Amino acid sequence: MSMNASLRSFIAAMLLLAAGGSIPVAGAAETLRVGKAVPEAFSFVPLDIGMRKGLFANNGLDIESIAFTGDARMQQAMASDSLDVALGSGPAMAFIVKGAPIKAVAAMAGPPLLLAIVVRPDGPKTAAELKGKKISVSTAGSLTYWLVSETSRRQGWGPKGIAIAPMGALPGQLAAMKRGDIDGAIMDIGNAFELEKRGEGRILVRFTDIKDFHVHVIFATNTLIAGRPQAVRGFLKGWFETIAFMRKNKPETVAIASEVTHKDAEINSRVYDELMPMFSDDGRFNASALATLAKSYVELQLLPQEPDMAALYTEAFLPK
Repeated sequence: MSMNASLRSFIAAMLLLAAGGSIPVAGAAETLRVGKAVPEAFSFVPLDIGMRKGLFANNGLDIESIAFTGDARMQQAMASDSLDVALGSGPAMAFIVKGAPIKAVAAMAGPPLLLAIVVRPDGPKTAAELKGKKISVSTAGSLTYWLVSETSRRQGWGPKGIAIAPMGALPGQLAAMKRGDIDGAIMDIGNAFELEKRGEGRILVRFTDIKDFHVHVIFATNTLIAGRPQAVRGFLKGWFETIAFMRKNKPETVAIASEVTHKDAEINSRVYDELMPMFSDDGRFNASALATLAKSYVELQLLPQEPDMAALYTEAFLPK
């Protein structure tokens, strides 16, 4: 009696394995290497939530998450083809003008609600007392660098009224602040809340008045865009499905964020309330925000003049 189709397929597969081959898997997930500018900020928690809830997997993707100690190092990784997608800052779009083989594919978040300048408990009491003080940032030319410069400008001191010290990862900055080597540090609001709770720091400056801005942008390499455009679409679809999930599920979002950021649920509950309004639901770029970014590139001395922002991003891969 002839074998049925299932048995024939099984025997064929066994023969293939015996010959040293492999069985093709229909619809196998496509791997994407995705970078976070820093490891533990709430801003990048959507990546972890989307991975844990299967929202990227549902779009055919297997995410390899890689954390860095600042935007500049992450951009270097993209330039060396060590990353496919990056969760970075709006100011990092200037690297494209300098030849970085990438493009911004989504506006991830708007106003810079996530950051604050924190000083020692015995430090300056108002922003007006920051003149000549030394404030640490992650890297030169970064978002944190621009925000400290902008604080100085808004106080009428020009961009250099506050001494800015690029110091890399946050633990080193906190140690320097504790020793008194610096007067304060700019950091994500979760770490700021935690320092205040422990009595080791005090929030001095928030940036809630900067409305027209793209604090975070999602980048894709030109190689990925040209060779695997469906992966870019799948990633962005999974990302915005994750944002929608987070808006509807605060308790689970806070629980996952607490594991990722290593902060307690009370802190992350506060962070959730502070930061969820900044996340974009559709990834569309805003003309006024782009104009602010263009101005910031000149102020940071990243570029000699404001670039044509339309050449730095695309909305072609956003969910319809």
